Amino acid sequence: MANNSANNPSPGCDGGINSATNSYDRSTDRVRDLVELARQGDEQAWEALYRRAYPKLLAYAVRRLPTHEQAKDAAGETMTRAVANIDSLRSEGGGFDAWMYGIMRHVVVDAQRLLSREGPGLIPDAADAGPLPGERVVDQEDAAAVREAFGQLSPADQELLELRVVAELSTDEVAAVLGRRPGAVRMAQSRALSRLRWLLGEETEQRGGSASA
Repeated sequence: MANNSANNPSPGCDGGINSATNSYDRSTDRVRDLVELARQGDEQAWEALYRRAYPKLLAYAVRRLPTHEQAKDAAGETMTRAVANIDSLRSEGGGFDAWMYGIMRHVVVDAQRLLSREGPGLIPDAADAGPLPGERVVDQEDAAAVREAFGQLSPADQELLELRVVAELSTDEVAAVLGRRPGAVRMAQSRALSRLRWLLGEETEQRGGSASA
């Protein structure tokens, strides 16, 4: 969050940083506690984990499946598989969130394979399926430029940025989801963002040229 003290460090600023860090640590500890209870079959723990994960899992599926109902089914199937396979979650992995997104990716791929057998054109373009990072805070014309530029990224770059920005996963968590090293994820993210900025510049120039023509 922007703060006038950001450019003039003070004990209060340090306290804010420490408070945010402590809050994150408490959140992480809370998830870890819920996971341990879920392993023991605690239904309330599962419900808490589901409520926490569901909105972002649904957003991920909505961008990859034709209908909202299919996306909801995918999110539900993800939780079903998670319940059945909770013992496969290991502490040395990317954590619960990364584990859940790993399951969701497989569920979505299974659904997409089924759709591809039913006919072409049923799998949506991720750039057309839902709000993109930052799109809600720009005007309509700029949002169109973001969408157009994002759509020109490779599917791998689109997914990486969605996991980092929309799902808010850490680099280590994204690495666990994608089966890559954290260093490789950081490099790929840097390249994807650079290409997105370049594409946005191209879109802006084209729109400016059209407006002045």
